[in-house]
Amino acid sequence: MILPIDLVSYIKYSRYMETKHSILAFSALSQETRLEVLRLLIKAGTKGMHAGEIGEALAVRQNTMSTNLNILLRAGLVCNEREGRSIRYFADFDGIRGLLAFLMEDCCGGKPELCEPVLDAIVCDS
Repeated sequence: MILPIDLVSYIKYSRYMETKHSILAFSALSQETRLEVLRLLIKAGTKGMHAGEIGEALAVRQNTMSTNLNILLRAGLVCNEREGRSIRYFADFDGIRGLLAFLMEDCCGGKPELCEPVLDAIVCDS
């Protein structure tokens, strides 16, 4: 099947954007505090945490925490919600899922049974 030129461009552009976004996410996670923040927010789940709570839990100053949260926000790994004068942060599970999907896109050369141990390791136990 021959695809129209605009569809081919879209597919190539989408892949380029996925790669660029993934690099941004990995760059954000390449710093210890930001990695700890993301792990903490994943544990917090849907209730999230206020920025001050995150800073206290990790013993990080407010201005440093603010910078780190903004980097994670731009990378699409966290999201936030204003609550009066404070901001509550959440792990962006769609963004994290997208990053994992990017990594696993061509997993195991079409042999899904080879990916099963990896998938089992990242699925929550009930």
